[in-house]
Amino acid sequence: MTAVALRSDSGRWVLVATILGSGVAFLDGSVVNVALPAIGRDVGGDLSVLQWVLDAYLLTLSALLLLGGALGDRYGRRRVFAVGLVVFTLASLGCGLAPTGEALIVARLLQGVGGALLVPGSLALINSAIRHDDRGEAVGRWAGLTGVSSAIGPFVGGWLVDAVSWRWVFFINVPIAAAAVLALRHVQQSRNPRAGRVDMLGASAATVGLAGTVYALIEAPTAGWSALTVTSAVVGVAALVAFPLVERRVPEPLLPLSLFRSRQFTGANLTTFVVYAALSGALFLLSLQLQQSMGYSALEAGIATLPVTIVMLLLSGRVGALAQRTGPRVPMTVGPIGCAVGLVLLTWAQPGSTYAGGVLPGVLVFGLGLSVTVAPLTSAVLASVTADNGGVASGVNNAVSRLAGLLAVAVLPVVAGLEHTAAGQPLGPGFARAMLISAALCAAGALLSWLTIDRTKKVHTYPLPGLNHACQDPCTCDERR
Repeated sequence: MTAVALRSDSGRWVLVATILGSGVAFLDGSVVNVALPAIGRDVGGDLSVLQWVLDAYLLTLSALLLLGGALGDRYGRRRVFAVGLVVFTLASLGCGLAPTGEALIVARLLQGVGGALLVPGSLALINSAIRHDDRGEAVGRWAGLTGVSSAIGPFVGGWLVDAVSWRWVFFINVPIAAAAVLALRHVQQSRNPRAGRVDMLGASAATVGLAGTVYALIEAPTAGWSALTVTSAVVGVAALVAFPLVERRVPEPLLPLSLFRSRQFTGANLTTFVVYAALSGALFLLSLQLQQSMGYSALEAGIATLPVTIVMLLLSGRVGALAQRTGPRVPMTVGPIGCAVGLVLLTWAQPGSTYAGGVLPGVLVFGLGLSVTVAPLTSAVLASVTADNGGVASGVNNAVSRLAGLLAVAVLPVVAGLEHTAAGQPLGPGFARAMLISAALCAAGALLSWLTIDRTKKVHTYPLPGLNHACQDPCTCDERR
Protein backbone atom coordinates (compact mmCIF):
# COMPACT_ATOMS: atom_id res chain seq x y z
CA MET A 1 0.00 0.00 0.00
CA THR A 2 1.38 3.40 -1.02
CA ALA A 3 1.34 6.04 1.71
CA VAL A 4 -0.67 9.13 0.80
CA ALA A 5 -0.74 12.75 1.91
CA LEU A 6 -3.22 13.59 4.64
CA ARG A 7 -4.76 16.38 2.54
CA SER A 8 -5.28 14.19 -0.53
CA ASP A 9 -8.70 12.68 -1.27
CA SER A 10 -7.45 9.23 -0.24
CA GLY A 11 -5.98 10.59 2.97
CA ARG A 12 -9.23 12.31 3.90
CA TRP A 13 -11.24 9.13 3.31
CA VAL A 14 -8.84 7.18 5.54
CA LEU A 15 -9.30 9.74 8.28
CA VAL A 16 -13.10 9.87 7.93
CA ALA A 17 -13.49 6.08 8.00
CA THR A 18 -11.18 5.56 10.96
CA ILE A 19 -12.65 8.42 12.99
CA LEU A 20 -16.24 7.26 12.43
CA GLY A 21 -15.44 3.60 13.05
CA SER A 22 -13.35 3.96 16.17
CA GLY A 23 -15.39 6.98 17.26
CA VAL A 24 -18.54 4.88 17.54
CA ALA A 25 -16.69 2.47 19.84
CA PHE A 26 -15.32 5.32 21.99
CA LEU A 27 -18.72 7.04 22.02
CA ASP A 28 -20.32 3.88 23.31
CA GLY A 29 -17.65 3.57 25.95
CA SER A 30 -18.65 6.89 27.49
CA VAL A 31 -22.29 7.37 26.50
CA VAL A 32 -23.33 4.53 28.79
CA ASN A 33 -21.93 6.23 31.91
CA VAL A 34 -24.66 8.84 32.12
CA ALA A 35 -27.37 6.23 31.44
CA LEU A 36 -26.34 3.96 34.30
CA PRO A 37 -28.79 5.26 36.92
CA ALA A 38 -31.68 4.88 34.45
CA ILE A 39 -30.49 1.39 33.51
CA GLY A 40 -30.28 0.50 37.21
CA ARG A 41 -33.84 1.69 37.83
CA ASP A 42 -35.10 -0.34 34.87
CA VAL A 43 -33.24 -3.63 35.30
CA GLY A 44 -32.63 -3.45 39.08
CA GLY A 45 -29.60 -4.46 41.12
CA ASP A 46 -26.89 -2.73 43.12
CA LEU A 47 -23.62 -1.08 42.11
CA SER A 48 -22.17 -4.40 40.94
CA VAL A 49 -24.81 -4.63 38.17
CA LEU A 50 -23.82 -1.19 36.92
CA GLN A 51 -20.16 -2.19 37.10
CA TRP A 52 -20.92 -5.19 34.90
CA VAL A 53 -22.77 -3.08 32.34
CA LEU A 54 -19.51 -1.16 31.86
CA ASP A 55 -17.03 -3.95 32.46
CA ALA A 56 -18.70 -6.57 30.23
CA TYR A 57 -17.85 -4.36 27.27
CA LEU A 58 -14.38 -3.51 28.55
CA LEU A 59 -13.67 -7.18 29.33
CA THR A 60 -13.97 -8.54 25.79
CA LEU A 61 -12.62 -5.31 24.32
CA SER A 62 -9.41 -5.35 26.34
CA ALA A 63 -8.95 -9.14 26.15
CA LEU A 64 -9.34 -9.31 22.35
CA LEU A 65 -7.72 -6.07 21.19
CA LEU A 66 -4.38 -7.81 20.70
CA LEU A 67 -6.10 -10.48 18.64
CA GLY A 68 -7.91 -7.77 16.64
CA GLY A 69 -4.60 -6.09 15.78
CA ALA A 70 -3.01 -9.40 14.78
CA LEU A 71 -5.99 -10.40 12.62
CA GLY A 72 -5.82 -7.07 10.83
CA ASP A 73 -2.10 -7.43 10.16
CA ARG A 74 -2.61 -10.93 8.72
CA TYR A 75 -5.96 -10.83 6.92
CA GLY A 76 -6.20 -7.15 5.98
CA ARG A 77 -6.85 -4.16 8.20
CA ARG A 78 -9.77 -2.81 6.18
CA ARG A 79 -11.46 -6.23 6.08
CA VAL A 80 -11.18 -6.85 9.82
CA PHE A 81 -12.23 -3.26 10.52
CA ALA A 82 -15.41 -3.81 8.46
CA VAL A 83 -16.23 -7.09 10.25
CA GLY A 84 -15.84 -5.32 13.57
CA LEU A 85 -18.29 -2.61 12.45
CA VAL A 86 -20.92 -5.23 11.59
CA VAL A 87 -20.53 -7.13 14.88
CA PHE A 88 -20.57 -3.91 16.88
CA THR A 89 -23.72 -2.67 15.14
CA LEU A 90 -25.65 -5.92 15.65
CA ALA A 91 -24.60 -6.05 19.30
CA SER A 92 -25.73 -2.43 19.76
CA LEU A 93 -29.17 -3.41 18.53
CA GLY A 94 -29.13 -6.29 21.01
CA CYS A 95 -28.26 -3.91 23.85
CA GLY A 96 -31.10 -1.57 22.96
CA LEU A 97 -33.60 -4.44 22.81
CA ALA A 98 -32.34 -6.29 25.92
CA PRO A 99 -35.30 -7.24 28.17
CA THR A 100 -33.21 -7.95 31.30
CA GLY A 101 -29.94 -6.94 32.91
CA GLU A 102 -28.44 -10.34 32.07
CA ALA A 103 -29.33 -9.99 28.39
CA LEU A 104 -27.85 -6.48 28.36
CA ILE A 105 -24.59 -7.74 29.84
CA VAL A 106 -24.35 -10.51 27.20
CA ALA A 107 -24.94 -8.00 24.41
CA ARG A 108 -22.30 -5.73 25.92
CA LEU A 109 -19.84 -8.64 25.81
CA LEU A 110 -20.53 -8.98 22.07
CA GLN A 111 -20.11 -5.23 21.61
CA GLY A 112 -16.65 -5.55 23.06
CA VAL A 113 -15.79 -8.22 20.49
CA GLY A 114 -16.74 -5.84 17.68
CA GLY A 115 -14.84 -3.00 19.31
CA ALA A 116 -11.73 -5.17 19.57
CA LEU A 117 -11.71 -5.52 15.78
CA LEU A 118 -12.44 -1.83 15.21
CA VAL A 119 -10.12 0.10 17.48
CA PRO A 120 -6.66 -1.27 16.62
CA GLY A 121 -7.55 -1.31 12.94
CA SER A 122 -8.24 2.42 12.91
CA LEU A 123 -4.77 3.43 14.08
CA ALA A 124 -3.09 0.73 12.00
CA LEU A 125 -4.83 2.04 8.87
CA ILE A 126 -3.58 5.56 9.62
CA ASN A 127 -0.07 4.31 10.35
CA SER A 128 0.17 2.37 7.07
CA ALA A 129 -1.85 4.67 4.77
CA ILE A 130 -0.69 8.19 5.72
CA ARG A 131 2.82 9.29 4.83
CA HIS A 132 5.24 9.76 7.72
CA ASP A 133 5.47 13.56 7.57
CA ASP A 134 1.68 13.88 7.99
CA ARG A 135 1.22 11.08 10.49
CA GLY A 136 1.56 13.18 13.64
CA GLU A 137 -1.14 15.58 12.44
CA ALA A 138 -3.35 12.66 11.33
CA VAL A 139 -3.03 10.94 14.69
CA GLY A 140 -3.71 14.25 16.40
CA ARG A 141 -6.92 14.74 14.42
CA TRP A 142 -7.93 11.12 15.00
CA ALA A 143 -7.22 11.38 18.72
CA GLY A 144 -8.96 14.73 19.02
CA LEU A 145 -12.15 13.79 17.18
CA THR A 146 -12.44 10.29 18.63
CA GLY A 147 -11.66 11.80 22.00
CA VAL A 148 -14.46 14.28 21.40
CA SER A 149 -16.77 11.34 20.65
CA SER A 150 -15.90 9.97 24.09
CA ALA A 151 -16.31 13.32 25.76
CA ILE A 152 -19.58 14.18 24.02
CA GLY A 153 -21.01 10.80 24.98
CA PRO A 154 -22.36 11.90 28.36
CA PHE A 155 -24.16 14.88 26.78
CA VAL A 156 -25.71 12.76 24.02
CA GLY A 157 -26.55 9.98 26.43
CA GLY A 158 -28.14 12.36 28.92
CA TRP A 159 -30.35 13.91 26.27
CA LEU A 160 -31.44 10.51 24.96
CA VAL A 161 -32.17 9.16 28.45
CA ASP A 162 -34.29 12.15 29.41
CA ALA A 163 -35.99 12.66 26.04
CA VAL A 164 -36.61 9.05 24.97
CA SER A 165 -35.06 6.08 26.81
CA TRP A 166 -31.71 4.71 27.89
CA ARG A 167 -32.08 2.16 25.07
CA TRP A 168 -31.36 4.87 22.50
CA VAL A 169 -27.81 5.31 23.76
CA PHE A 170 -27.23 2.02 21.93
CA PHE A 171 -29.49 2.55 18.92
CA ILE A 172 -27.58 5.73 18.02
CA ASN A 173 -24.55 3.60 17.09
CA VAL A 174 -26.31 2.17 14.02
CA PRO A 175 -26.30 5.22 11.66
CA ILE A 176 -22.74 6.18 12.66
CA ALA A 177 -21.47 2.68 11.89
CA ALA A 178 -23.32 2.71 8.56
CA ALA A 179 -21.57 5.96 7.59
CA ALA A 180 -18.20 4.43 8.52
CA VAL A 181 -18.89 1.44 6.24
CA LEU A 182 -19.63 3.79 3.32
CA ALA A 183 -16.43 5.75 3.90
CA LEU A 184 -14.42 2.54 4.18
CA ARG A 185 -15.19 1.70 0.54
CA HIS A 186 -12.69 4.40 -0.48
CA VAL A 187 -9.84 3.03 1.70
CA GLN A 188 -7.18 0.71 0.28
CA GLN A 189 -6.55 -2.70 1.79
CA SER A 190 -3.31 -3.13 3.77
CA ARG A 191 -1.69 -5.95 5.70
CA ASN A 192 1.64 -7.01 7.15
CA PRO A 193 3.21 -9.33 4.54
CA ARG A 194 5.36 -10.92 7.25
CA ALA A 195 2.44 -11.77 9.55
CA GLY A 196 2.25 -15.47 10.40
CA ARG A 197 -0.32 -17.68 12.13
CA VAL A 198 -2.60 -16.02 14.66
CA ASP A 199 -1.85 -16.92 18.28
CA MET A 200 -5.19 -18.31 19.48
CA LEU A 201 -3.60 -19.92 22.56
CA GLY A 202 -2.35 -16.56 23.77
CA ALA A 203 -5.73 -14.95 23.06
CA SER A 204 -7.45 -17.67 25.10
CA ALA A 205 -5.09 -17.20 28.04
CA ALA A 206 -5.64 -13.44 28.06
CA THR A 207 -9.43 -13.76 27.84
CA VAL A 208 -9.74 -16.40 30.55
CA GLY A 209 -7.30 -14.53 32.78
CA LEU A 210 -9.12 -11.22 32.58
CA ALA A 211 -12.59 -12.78 32.83
CA GLY A 212 -11.71 -14.74 35.96
CA THR A 213 -9.95 -11.96 37.82
CA VAL A 214 -12.50 -9.26 36.94
CA TYR A 215 -15.42 -11.49 37.98
CA ALA A 216 -13.79 -12.04 41.35
CA LEU A 217 -12.94 -8.34 41.79
CA ILE A 218 -16.53 -7.23 41.13
CA GLU A 219 -18.46 -10.00 42.87
CA ALA A 220 -16.32 -10.75 45.94
CA PRO A 221 -16.83 -7.36 47.71
CA THR A 222 -20.62 -7.82 47.67
CA ALA A 223 -21.21 -11.59 47.36
CA GLY A 224 -18.21 -12.68 49.45
CA TRP A 225 -15.51 -15.20 48.68
CA SER A 226 -17.72 -18.10 47.66
CA ALA A 227 -16.45 -21.21 45.89
CA LEU A 228 -17.28 -19.56 42.56
CA THR A 229 -15.42 -16.30 43.20
CA VAL A 230 -12.39 -18.10 44.63
CA THR A 231 -12.27 -20.46 41.66
CA SER A 232 -12.61 -17.56 39.26
CA ALA A 233 -9.78 -15.70 40.94
CA VAL A 234 -7.45 -18.71 40.95
CA VAL A 235 -8.16 -19.63 37.32
CA GLY A 236 -7.87 -16.01 36.23
CA VAL A 237 -4.57 -15.36 37.94
CA ALA A 238 -3.15 -18.67 36.68
CA ALA A 239 -4.11 -17.79 33.10
CA LEU A 240 -2.56 -14.32 33.37
CA VAL A 241 0.66 -15.83 34.72
CA ALA A 242 0.64 -18.35 31.88
CA PHE A 243 0.13 -15.69 29.20
CA PRO A 244 3.73 -14.40 28.95
CA LEU A 245 5.01 -17.99 29.17
CA VAL A 246 2.82 -18.92 26.21
CA GLU A 247 3.99 -15.86 24.29
CA ARG A 248 7.63 -16.86 24.75
CA ARG A 249 7.03 -20.27 23.21
CA VAL A 250 4.64 -19.83 20.30
CA PRO A 251 6.26 -19.13 16.91
CA GLU A 252 3.98 -16.15 16.13
CA PRO A 253 3.10 -14.56 19.49
CA LEU A 254 0.05 -12.37 19.87
CA LEU A 255 2.20 -10.00 21.92
CA PRO A 256 5.87 -10.04 20.84
CA LEU A 257 7.63 -9.51 24.16
CA SER A 258 10.55 -7.96 22.25
CA LEU A 259 8.37 -4.87 21.82
CA PHE A 260 9.03 -4.06 25.46
CA ARG A 261 12.75 -3.82 24.85
CA SER A 262 11.95 -0.33 23.64
CA ARG A 263 12.05 1.95 26.64
CA GLN A 264 9.65 4.37 24.97
CA PHE A 265 7.12 1.65 24.11
CA THR A 266 7.16 0.33 27.67
CA GLY A 267 7.01 3.77 29.24
CA ALA A 268 4.21 5.00 27.01
CA ASN A 269 2.10 1.94 27.82
CA LEU A 270 2.72 2.29 31.55
CA THR A 271 1.64 5.92 31.29
CA THR A 272 -1.42 4.82 29.33
CA PHE A 273 -2.35 2.34 32.05
CA VAL A 274 -2.28 4.72 34.99
CA VAL A 275 -3.81 7.73 33.18
CA TYR A 276 -6.66 5.74 31.63
CA ALA A 277 -7.33 3.97 34.92
CA ALA A 278 -7.80 7.39 36.50
CA LEU A 279 -9.91 8.61 33.57
CA SER A 280 -12.26 5.62 33.48
CA GLY A 281 -12.73 5.28 37.21
CA ALA A 282 -13.27 9.01 37.73
CA LEU A 283 -15.81 9.44 34.91
CA PHE A 284 -17.75 6.37 36.04
CA LEU A 285 -18.13 7.73 39.56
CA LEU A 286 -18.57 11.38 38.51
CA SER A 287 -21.68 10.48 36.51
CA LEU A 288 -23.13 8.68 39.53
CA GLN A 289 -22.13 11.53 41.87
CA LEU A 290 -23.84 14.16 39.73
CA GLN A 291 -27.10 12.23 39.48
CA GLN A 292 -27.33 10.21 42.68
CA SER A 293 -25.68 12.62 45.12
CA MET A 294 -26.24 16.08 43.61
CA GLY A 295 -29.66 15.54 42.01
CA TYR A 296 -28.73 16.28 38.38
CA SER A 297 -30.89 14.86 35.61
CA ALA A 298 -29.20 12.68 32.99
CA LEU A 299 -29.10 15.60 30.55
CA GLU A 300 -27.73 17.99 33.17
CA ALA A 301 -25.03 15.47 34.06
CA GLY A 302 -24.10 15.22 30.39
CA ILE A 303 -23.95 18.99 29.96
CA ALA A 304 -21.80 19.24 33.09
CA THR A 305 -18.94 17.44 31.34
CA LEU A 306 -19.37 19.22 27.99
CA PRO A 307 -16.35 21.54 28.61
CA VAL A 308 -14.11 18.49 28.21
CA THR A 309 -15.47 18.11 24.68
CA ILE A 310 -14.89 21.75 23.80
CA VAL A 311 -11.32 21.85 25.12
CA MET A 312 -10.35 18.62 23.32
CA LEU A 313 -11.92 19.78 20.06
CA LEU A 314 -9.94 23.01 20.16
CA LEU A 315 -6.56 21.66 21.26
CA SER A 316 -5.97 17.98 20.43
CA GLY A 317 -5.13 18.42 16.73
CA ARG A 318 -2.76 21.30 17.46
CA VAL A 319 -1.05 19.35 20.22
CA GLY A 320 -0.57 16.37 17.89
CA ALA A 321 1.12 18.55 15.26
CA LEU A 322 3.27 20.19 17.94
CA ALA A 323 4.38 16.82 19.31
CA GLN A 324 5.45 15.82 15.79
CA ARG A 325 7.92 18.74 15.81
CA THR A 326 9.05 18.80 19.44
CA GLY A 327 8.66 15.21 20.59
CA PRO A 328 6.06 13.77 22.98
CA ARG A 329 8.00 13.87 26.26
CA VAL A 330 7.01 17.32 27.53
CA PRO A 331 3.29 17.17 26.67
CA MET A 332 3.08 13.64 28.07
CA THR A 333 4.50 14.97 31.33
CA VAL A 334 2.51 18.19 31.55
CA GLY A 335 -0.80 16.67 30.42
CA PRO A 336 -1.19 14.07 33.21
CA ILE A 337 -0.27 16.73 35.79
CA GLY A 338 -3.14 18.85 34.45
CA CYS A 339 -5.44 15.82 34.69
CA ALA A 340 -4.37 15.27 38.30
CA VAL A 341 -5.09 18.89 39.24
CA GLY A 342 -8.51 18.66 37.60
CA LEU A 343 -9.37 15.50 39.54
CA VAL A 344 -8.37 17.14 42.82
CA LEU A 345 -10.67 20.06 41.97
CA LEU A 346 -13.51 17.61 41.32
CA THR A 347 -13.54 16.73 45.02
CA TRP A 348 -15.49 20.00 45.33
CA ALA A 349 -18.41 18.39 43.46
CA GLN A 350 -20.52 17.70 46.54
CA PRO A 351 -24.22 18.03 47.43
CA GLY A 352 -25.02 21.72 47.94
CA SER A 353 -22.20 23.02 45.74
CA THR A 354 -22.95 25.01 42.61
CA TYR A 355 -21.91 23.90 39.14
CA ALA A 356 -19.63 26.93 38.68
CA GLY A 357 -17.93 26.41 42.02
CA GLY A 358 -17.98 22.63 42.45
CA VAL A 359 -17.86 21.00 39.02
CA LEU A 360 -16.73 23.39 36.28
CA PRO A 361 -13.16 24.13 37.54
CA GLY A 362 -12.28 20.45 37.77
CA VAL A 363 -13.88 19.58 34.43
CA LEU A 364 -12.08 22.41 32.60
CA VAL A 365 -8.64 21.64 34.00
CA PHE A 366 -9.12 17.91 33.51
CA GLY A 367 -10.13 18.45 29.86
CA LEU A 368 -7.09 20.62 29.27
CA GLY A 369 -4.77 17.99 30.70
CA LEU A 370 -6.42 15.24 28.70
CA SER A 371 -6.17 17.13 25.40
CA VAL A 372 -2.44 17.69 25.97
CA THR A 373 -1.90 13.99 26.77
CA VAL A 374 -3.83 11.90 24.24
CA ALA A 375 -2.30 12.70 20.83
CA PRO A 376 1.39 12.69 21.95
CA LEU A 377 0.78 9.46 23.86
CA THR A 378 -0.59 7.73 20.77
CA SER A 379 2.22 9.08 18.58
CA ALA A 380 4.86 7.94 21.08
CA VAL A 381 3.56 4.38 20.94
CA LEU A 382 3.40 4.20 17.14
CA ALA A 383 6.80 5.88 16.77
CA SER A 384 8.45 3.17 18.84
CA VAL A 385 7.70 0.37 16.32
CA THR A 386 7.94 -0.11 12.57
CA ALA A 387 4.91 0.44 10.33
CA ASP A 388 4.47 -3.30 9.71
CA ASN A 389 3.89 -3.78 13.44
CA GLY A 390 1.44 -0.90 13.72
CA GLY A 391 -1.50 -3.25 14.23
CA VAL A 392 0.18 -5.07 17.10
CA ALA A 393 1.43 -1.86 18.71
CA SER A 394 -1.93 -0.10 18.52
CA GLY A 395 -3.60 -3.28 19.76
CA VAL A 396 -1.30 -3.39 22.78
CA ASN A 397 -1.78 0.28 23.60
CA ASN A 398 -5.54 0.15 23.24
CA ALA A 399 -5.70 -3.10 25.21
CA VAL A 400 -3.71 -1.43 27.99
CA SER A 401 -6.06 1.56 28.07
CA ARG A 402 -9.20 -0.60 28.14
CA LEU A 403 -7.67 -2.97 30.67
CA ALA A 404 -6.93 0.04 32.85
CA GLY A 405 -10.57 1.12 32.62
CA LEU A 406 -11.77 -2.41 33.27
CA LEU A 407 -9.74 -2.72 36.46
CA ALA A 408 -10.49 0.83 37.61
CA VAL A 409 -14.26 0.33 37.39
CA ALA A 410 -13.90 -2.96 39.29
CA VAL A 411 -11.37 -1.84 41.92
CA LEU A 412 -11.73 1.91 42.50
CA PRO A 413 -15.19 1.72 44.17
CA VAL A 414 -13.84 -0.92 46.56
CA VAL A 415 -10.69 1.03 47.45
CA ALA A 416 -12.76 4.19 47.95
CA GLY A 417 -15.27 2.38 50.18
CA LEU A 418 -18.20 2.49 47.73
CA GLU A 419 -18.74 -1.22 47.09
CA HIS A 420 -21.96 -1.44 49.14
CA THR A 421 -23.65 1.59 47.56
CA ALA A 422 -27.17 0.69 46.47
CA ALA A 423 -28.53 1.76 43.07
CA GLY A 424 -29.72 5.36 43.24
CA GLN A 425 -28.12 6.12 46.62
CA PRO A 426 -25.64 8.99 47.26
CA LEU A 427 -21.95 8.09 47.11
CA GLY A 428 -20.96 10.01 50.25
CA PRO A 429 -17.31 10.72 51.18
CA GLY A 430 -16.10 7.81 49.05
CA PHE A 431 -16.40 9.97 45.92
CA ALA A 432 -13.76 12.47 47.08
CA ARG A 433 -11.44 9.61 48.07
CA ALA A 434 -11.85 8.12 44.59
CA MET A 435 -10.96 11.43 42.92
CA LEU A 436 -7.79 11.78 45.02
CA ILE A 437 -6.76 8.21 44.20
CA SER A 438 -7.31 8.93 40.49
CA ALA A 439 -5.27 12.15 40.78
CA ALA A 440 -2.38 10.19 42.28
CA LEU A 441 -2.48 7.79 39.32
CA CYS A 442 -2.25 10.70 36.87
CA ALA A 443 0.71 12.16 38.75
CA ALA A 444 2.42 8.75 38.49
CA GLY A 445 1.80 8.86 34.72
CA ALA A 446 3.56 12.21 34.47
CA LEU A 447 6.60 10.84 36.29
CA LEU A 448 6.71 7.74 34.08
CA SER A 449 6.61 9.88 30.94
CA TRP A 450 9.43 12.12 32.11
CA LEU A 451 11.63 9.12 32.89
CA THR A 452 10.94 6.95 29.83
CA ILE A 453 9.92 8.98 26.77
CA ASP A 454 12.58 9.95 24.24
CA ARG A 455 14.32 13.23 25.05
CA THR A 456 15.15 14.12 21.45
CA LYS A 457 12.96 16.59 19.59
CA LYS A 458 12.22 14.46 16.54
CA VAL A 459 9.90 11.46 16.89
CA HIS A 460 11.74 8.48 15.35
CA THR A 461 10.71 4.93 14.60
CA TYR A 462 13.42 2.62 15.86
CA PRO A 463 14.12 -1.00 14.95
CA LEU A 464 13.35 -3.50 17.68
CA PRO A 465 15.09 -6.85 18.23
CA GLY A 466 13.04 -9.67 16.77
CA LEU A 467 10.92 -7.39 14.57
CA ASN A 468 11.41 -5.79 11.17
CA HIS A 469 14.71 -3.94 11.23
CA ALA A 470 14.10 -0.71 9.36
CA CYS A 471 13.81 2.88 10.48
CA GLN A 472 11.18 4.90 8.66
CA ASP A 473 13.51 7.90 8.61
CA PRO A 474 17.27 8.07 8.24
CA CYS A 475 18.17 8.30 11.90
CA THR A 476 20.63 7.33 14.53
CA CYS A 477 19.01 5.17 17.16
CA ASP A 478 19.30 6.73 20.62
CA GLU A 479 20.83 4.23 23.01
CA ARG A 480 19.08 5.89 25.93
CA ARG A 481 15.90 4.17 24.77
